[in-house]
Amino acid sequence: MADAATVVDKQVLKTLVPPNALNAANFQELANKARLEEIPAGRFLFKKGEMDRKTVYVLSGDVQVSGQGTNQVVRGGTPEGSHPLANQQPRQLSVRTRTACIVTRFDSDLLDILLTWDQLSGIEVSDITWAEDSTDGEEGSGGDWMTRILQSKAFLRIPPANIQAMFMRLQELPVKAGQAIISQGEEGDYYYIICSGKCQVTRAAASGASVTLAKLSDGDAIGEEALVSQAKRNATITMETDGLLMRLSQSDFEELLKAPILHDVTLDQAKEMVKNGAVLLDVRLESEHKAGSIKGSKNIPLFMLRLKAERLDSSKKYVCYCETGRRSSAAAFLMSERGFDSCVLLGGLQAIPQVTAAGSGN
Repeated sequence: MADAATVVDKQVLKTLVPPNALNAANFQELANKARLEEIPAGRFLFKKGEMDRKTVYVLSGDVQVSGQGTNQVVRGGTPEGSHPLANQQPRQLSVRTRTACIVTRFDSDLLDILLTWDQLSGIEVSDITWAEDSTDGEEGSGGDWMTRILQSKAFLRIPPANIQAMFMRLQELPVKAGQAIISQGEEGDYYYIICSGKCQVTRAAASGASVTLAKLSDGDAIGEEALVSQAKRNATITMETDGLLMRLSQSDFEELLKAPILHDVTLDQAKEMVKNGAVLLDVRLESEHKAGSIKGSKNIPLFMLRLKAERLDSSKKYVCYCETGRRSSAAAFLMSERGFDSCVLLGGLQAIPQVTAAGSGN
């Protein structure tokens, strides 16, 4: 339960631009997230060059806005204070408190989505208020899973109308500790988002042993690999705690999420990208990679991608490939969810006339 002292008064929120333009349902969604922060004098709210993806307002006190020839004092409770502070991303200016201040911050992506929903016709956002509990402000509960999903760079590539439709079509699925959500070898049927709870991803090795690939929690998505690649599940996912999942059917997943995110490139385009610093990523098994691969490519099997993606350089672009394009499509989707700029080699290796042993291919 949120401390009443930390909740922003709705009358104060109604003075802020653009939140004051939201309809009642969307305004309530945003109000549920609004918290007061007491900041001492002399502290930076943010610095030039930072990318925090927050929309920040000063509610009381004075802040100094500086940089690029700007040197302005903004006071909370004034017309200037009703607007976000230097809201460009990355930050073009620095903002520092001159006096003790009270501020509030919103997730910029969430605010933008709510504003977009407001401007879409035909569907009331009040229909999806299950995403937030208006009395619950604890970290990791209520709609925090939704905020994490919206913060994903992959979702920035999805049309707002698709995101709205996705939230409308998601189905609740209560789960218990020890329950298998996905079993290795099964056909893919649903895409899942963890609303609350923790689970682990395991894969059966050839020896019969079970290898843990990842631990997942609130806001993480599961089950996309099989749906994207139209293959069988390549791992088992088991709940470690009781929880609540949201699931999206395969047809809805393909319509709303898969199509906007995946991007194919030809071999010539891939070569040009590599010249400009992109990385070729072979997502087949190590044995397949050793038998024949594209020269200079990096090998991370699809089933290991969740575990090893964090070791990759997020500043680079990635061209994923496999034999036919199915596994690489799943890989590119997974990487997009994790903020990587990734695409798929059209047709995979089968579209390339000749591929020789690793290190000596095309």
